[in-house]
Amino acid sequence: LFIGLSPGELRLVEQLMHERTYLPNEVVFDEGEEGHAIYIILEGTVAITRTRNGVVSEVARLGVGEFFGELALLDRAPRNASVVAETDMELAVLGQREFAALIDEVPGFSHKLLAAMAKRLRESDARSVQ
Repeated sequence: LFIGLSPGELRLVEQLMHERTYLPNEVVFDEGEEGHAIYIILEGTVAITRTRNGVVSEVARLGVGEFFGELALLDRAPRNASVVAETDMELAVLGQREFAALIDEVPGFSHKLLAAMAKRLRESDARSVQ
């Protein structure tokens, strides 16, 4: 997500983020909650699940360097999945307000985020067709 940013831009990103820690089995957020932030995994792994017709299904497992919750940066719609820490976790968190400031200061960041979101959408679409 941050590849190609200059050292100064990376420092700005770092200043706008804060870190959160989670214990194994701790809920980062629940499906249906209003979203406010993107999370980047610094340490540990998470399981992402969705509930459909009362059945909970795992849709992804993510680890160090991966991110989740990015749709919350674009709107305040309810989260479309739940995220639970599988291990001890350290996450970098970037809220909507900080994201807006980042876009103002580092326009290339929005292109990277949109490209990453498009990739995820294509992968999800491919899985739904199978």
